[in-house]
Amino acid sequence: MYSIGELSRRTGVKVPTIRYYEQMGLIFAPDRTEGNQRRYEKQQLERLTFIRHARDLGFPIEAIRALLQLSRHPEEPCSTADKIARDQLADVRDKIAKLRKLEDELERIVSHCEGHTVGDCYVIRALSDHGLCEHEH
Repeated sequence: MYSIGELSRRTGVKVPTIRYYEQMGLIFAPDRTEGNQRRYEKQQLERLTFIRHARDLGFPIEAIRALLQLSRHPEEPCSTADKIARDQLADVRDKIAKLRKLEDELERIVSHCEGHTVGDCYVIRALSDHGLCEHEH
């Protein structure tokens, strides 16, 4: 049995986040002991570890909820879990593409900065006039 603090230390999930996951129904809040403490079991530790790893991979809460539901049916085909993971991979690739565009834009902005004063600063001008940034490519 684990206290919420020990559960937090073992999983690396902060106590407020554990409580949030309880509110979201991802983990079950155990009954309180006579000393008014909650005691978590190994199953909850494993479930929280699963959630943490899924969050580290960027899965949204609803996808994690679906994966947790699927995990209760080990005899089912894994096509739904595969689809959830493929959707997450597509989302990550989309974010990477957006970050690359952001990197290119920032690189372009800082490479044009030759002003010696803020009044001549290309960074300030580019951020003030987004249209300028888009048309100068």
